[in-house]
Amino acid sequence: MATGTAPLHSSILIVGSGVFGLSTAYALAQRPAFRNTKITLIERLEFPASDASSIDSSRIIRPDYADGAYAALMAEGMPLWRGEFGAEGRYTEAGLCLVTDETADDNDEDAHYYLVRALENVTKRLGLRVGKREAGGQVELMETPEAVQRVMASMGGDCGRRGYVNWTSGWADAEAGVRHMRKLVEATGRVQFRTAEVRRLRFGEDKVEAVELVNGEVLTADLIALATGAWTPKLIDLRGIASATGQILAYLDLTQPEQDRLGSNPTLLCESNGMFIIQPRNRVLKVARHGYGYANPTCIPHPERPESGETITVSLPRTKQDDPYLDIAPEGDKACREYLAKTIPSLADRPWTYTRICWYTDTPKGDWLISYHPKYSNLFVATGGSGHAYKFLPVVGERIVDVIQGVDRDELGKELRAKWAWPSAKWKEDHIWTDDWRGGKKGMVLDEELARS
Repeated sequence: MATGTAPLHSSILIVGSGVFGLSTAYALAQRPAFRNTKITLIERLEFPASDASSIDSSRIIRPDYADGAYAALMAEGMPLWRGEFGAEGRYTEAGLCLVTDETADDNDEDAHYYLVRALENVTKRLGLRVGKREAGGQVELMETPEAVQRVMASMGGDCGRRGYVNWTSGWADAEAGVRHMRKLVEATGRVQFRTAEVRRLRFGEDKVEAVELVNGEVLTADLIALATGAWTPKLIDLRGIASATGQILAYLDLTQPEQDRLGSNPTLLCESNGMFIIQPRNRVLKVARHGYGYANPTCIPHPERPESGETITVSLPRTKQDDPYLDIAPEGDKACREYLAKTIPSLADRPWTYTRICWYTDTPKGDWLISYHPKYSNLFVATGGSGHAYKFLPVVGERIVDVIQGVDRDELGKELRAKWAWPSAKWKEDHIWTDDWRGGKKGMVLDEELARS
């Protein structure tokens, strides 16, 4: 394990060029401790990988977290999104309307843990001003359905019973953001990029001996960093630690008047069911769910000892790269359709232009897994984004490299490193269903749901 000052790695191989991979490469390229280190970043598809979770029309950018550590980390990221990183349309600060569908009579704080704690963190920990926007308020309380309706009036439907809107939150053009980070990495002149798929890691007794590519080529490095998202359980045994879940996204085309009417809305995010609608852009509206997701159980050779003949079953992504005709399951279609009809009735019957299953790497509590492997000394893992990592793209690499070096720059760093550490105990079920706050049903299997059509 790395403690104190980083060892002098002569070479680092990062596998995966999503949020964790790119941001780590950028931070490494700028650290004096790694000025003589050869840094290579490898991705299985031409950049940007079309089925990666970080490639999409939009992602929510917010410090609104029930967990104070992530709220504090995002407080570091927001100024960068508002500055050069979010320039040229990469970031739009239109607000986040966080609501519940429960009535005001329901005062059970546990039932609304996320909303209550997120409001507490942005107002008390981050110090945002409470009050009406027109009076200079940054966070506006909505204590009745009428108050929610006033904020989301252009939608024309029932958008929630109560909640709050944070006018300092917004959304990002997801693909544009990772393309910008790629340009920043390229500009350092320190990182070699490769496009090739990893077949497997070759394991020794206590270290990774090599990385074997599908084309038969073998790569070696002092340090191997896996930032392979939902595909990570294919390369190392993460049973009971992290697994892939498929999330539903649906898109429909708008007319220009509809774009003009809805285009200045805050993002709408419902705690009760995980459904959300992000401000449309380029006349396309997105409806999605932050849910328990679908498992896709897949039997594979044990990734750490394939010669043994042992097989394990893990959930792995299935995307349009595997099946161009793959759409969301009927259950997901119904959930998106019903939420659209409830919130924007005028679009209730508009057909979807496109649907997609987006794959998270989920952990039991939604905390990321950013840690050295407990068995293989030269293997570092950065995964477990749990559907909320994208927004940290401008800043998370610095924190990841802190973990690589084994240093804590501040109390937040110490707190984050503890959250991201390799777990001492494993989840006991076959598949991990993250218990942060999710919509949909727990326990859905992709093939079973697809078969219900």
